Amino acid sequence: MTTDATLRDRLATPEADADDLDTRILDAALAEFESYGLRRVSVEDVAKRAGVARTTIYRRFTNKEQLLQAVILRECRRFLTAIAEATEDLASPEDAVVEGFVVGLQSARTHPLMTRVLTSEPEAFLPQLSMNGGAVMLAARDILADRLRRARPGDAEDHDTVAEVLLRLAVSLLLLPGGGLTLDDEDAIRAFARDYLTRMLRPGNG
Repeated sequence: MTTDATLRDRLATPEADADDLDTRILDAALAEFESYGLRRVSVEDVAKRAGVARTTIYRRFTNKEQLLQAVILRECRRFLTAIAEATEDLASPEDAVVEGFVVGLQSARTHPLMTRVLTSEPEAFLPQLSMNGGAVMLAARDILADRLRRARPGDAEDHDTVAEVLLRLAVSLLLLPGGGLTLDDEDAIRAFARDYLTRMLRPGNG
């Protein structure tokens, strides 16, 4: 089994250029998982969609679980890239908190695979979260914390803790929707983050 530490390192490393066949297989696997969920899809289903022999997939991915992990790793990199781009060169740590929270939550809520699994087989999602959640959480935390530090250099703020609390709140809103927080659209999410989440930041030292 791949450890959280290994996954975190892989997430932090820029994605190597995948060859056309790898891309084709992963695209086909993602489409199958989005259409039919994690449990019902077989390697043979992916092979048919990709237009390759099943043995071709097995030469690159040992089994279905390894193929699923490769799909999840690629989607997580895309998720982290979206957070990094949204928080790049912002004027203040408050802006980084707001935009990082908005993009993270909205990206997860609208991702077709995430939507499919949470809607039809949430029990299959939890093992994936427990296996990969730590690595993804830490990688996303590091990105957001880095943006907070850049926006306020020299501040003694515990940026890692602030960033992780924001991400854990976003995960709870994703997994347990409803309740008293009505965050149904981007404007509502942004206003909530601006009004409440930025309070975790101490006033600047300068």
